Amino acid sequence: MIRIALFGYGKMGKEIESIAVAQGHQITAKVSSTTNLDDLDVNEIDVIIEFSNPTSVLKNIDFAFNNNIPIVVGTTGWYEKFDDVVQKCKAHKGSIIHATNFSVGVNLFFALNSYLAKLMAPFKEYETTVKEVHHTEKLDSPSGTGISIAEQILNERSDFSGWENVKKTEISVPSALSIESLRIPNVPGTHHVKYESDVDEIEITHLAHSRKGFATGSIIAAQWLLDKKGVFTMKDVLNF
Repeated sequence: MIRIALFGYGKMGKEIESIAVAQGHQITAKVSSTTNLDDLDVNEIDVIIEFSNPTSVLKNIDFAFNNNIPIVVGTTGWYEKFDDVVQKCKAHKGSIIHATNFSVGVNLFFALNSYLAKLMAPFKEYETTVKEVHHTEKLDSPSGTGISIAEQILNERSDFSGWENVKKTEISVPSALSIESLRIPNVPGTHHVKYESDVDEIEITHLAHSRKGFATGSIIAAQWLLDKKGVFTMKDVLNF
């Protein structure tokens, strides 16, 4: 049994709570944007699972480091401060797992995406595009998962100069990779990567049926992190 503080108690936080309690864990704090962090009993927290928002996440990470509490961060939209977080983690001998997506299935998809991008790299006749679809409440665009997918492709493809968050037909720089973002009510998350030529096309897709996969993965990550020090990702957790 581990004692979990949920930083962010929206739909994802409630899903994590449901699964964690069913597994025999204890939720000892439910933190929202109005919570005074000084009121929390840090002695009752073994690990923090953080799914708040981009304006709160850095403050929450600092709280974890300052109180020597391992933290699992699923919030995206803060990675421009990533190097600062790494330095703070080292200074405090802290523990953090960050991921744009904690779903085991999505992380398998990441591995497949990277390998497929490497295979496709010599075949320039295939046009490459990324599309991500999420619920209308999602704050960031493109999704963190969509960015991860695009960057995995860029790592294997020297012909791309970067990515743009537009349809392929709206690309302003011919060498940019298109990430198209759609927002539709009640969609947990769908990601497509397509390679299309005049003669055929190859497409891989991850379609989430619910938030359960994301929530379960974050609990797996929290259990794994308890006795670790440093900065980790789901690749470390899943031993990819």
